Amino acid sequence: MATEQAAAGHSADLLLPPPAASGSRPGSRPAAGDAGGPPDTGGAGAVRAAAFALLGAGVLAASVAAAVRIGTADVGWTDVARAFGGRLGLPVEPLPPLLDSLVWDLRLPRVLMAALVGASLAVCGAVLQAVTRNALADPYLLGVSSGASTGAVTVVVLGIGSHALGVTGGALVGALVSFALLLLLLRRTGLDSSRIVLTGVVVGQLFTALTSLVLMASADADTTRAVTHWLLGSMAPARWNTVAVCAAVTPLGLAAAWLCSTALDGLAFGSDTAASLGIGVRHTRLLLLVVTAVLTAVAVATVGAIGFAGLIVPHGVRFLVGPLHRVLLPCTALAGAVFLVWTDALARAAFAPREVPVGVVTALLGVPLFLLVLRRRGEL
Repeated sequence: MATEQAAAGHSADLLLPPPAASGSRPGSRPAAGDAGGPPDTGGAGAVRAAAFALLGAGVLAASVAAAVRIGTADVGWTDVARAFGGRLGLPVEPLPPLLDSLVWDLRLPRVLMAALVGASLAVCGAVLQAVTRNALADPYLLGVSSGASTGAVTVVVLGIGSHALGVTGGALVGALVSFALLLLLLRRTGLDSSRIVLTGVVVGQLFTALTSLVLMASADADTTRAVTHWLLGSMAPARWNTVAVCAAVTPLGLAAAWLCSTALDGLAFGSDTAASLGIGVRHTRLLLLVVTAVLTAVAVATVGAIGFAGLIVPHGVRFLVGPLHRVLLPCTALAGAVFLVWTDALARAAFAPREVPVGVVTALLGVPLFLLVLRRRGEL
């Protein structure tokens, strides 16, 4: 992906502040929006973060309820309430079967999937930005999305494993294979941040080339169109079984990342600083790479590659609540969920009855938002 290519050519201090030992003026500290500054432990910062989290939780709940109504077919608040009430055993008049299936079997799963995937990608982006000390790091930095694309194309175009795996299974296998190759190439290194970035770009480019080769050699126009639509990301395939998989994996991954919050605060300043704080740098980096790879693999295998959610959301939230990962990660998860829920709603409503891939909408929204963040930080 473009982000992967750009990340290799940018040093870690593009947007991140230098380590505290770099000769900074005593008593000075980076702004709250910086990715690697010392934690804001003041009462004002804690209150602001708590208010943001509570507001985010309320906005997310309201967004899920509102997004279920959005689409080509008209669905009112009463219809949504009746659909939920019927499932909860409340004494409500049941909806007509077709409308009930539309709300419960089509729209609600895709809205919940958008929330889960948005939270996963946003947190993965925040984690990798700290682990690699690279402001351009996003969930696809490790080449996982390229591997998932190769796996999906192999199933769709060549039919390999189509009966046993399906597109989602093939994409998941491809993502895990690409990550295994990344770890194999990094096995003799100390998991240095620059090596992670460069090796991830190499692995991603390898699997991107394999995907293009399979498409050019074996696919017809219709298959290529279908695969391209999947590669751009879409919540349309979301069903309750895939939501259940994401709902099982995502909370575990987010919890594992949150438990490493103190280590992430240290890693944001570099390996030497983290080691001086008693953090096992290699083992912590390996754990966080595995967590982000699994979360990204499940997300991409389910809905395709959705760009910018894992890049722009962490920067925006960091600007609002500060760099302390104990606060940053849950707020980022909430913001990422809200962002993707509304992005998906816009994708299916903007050009109705035709649905735009959600990855296209996230890119169109993400580019100006990212430029705005750079402008506010004085980088433009």
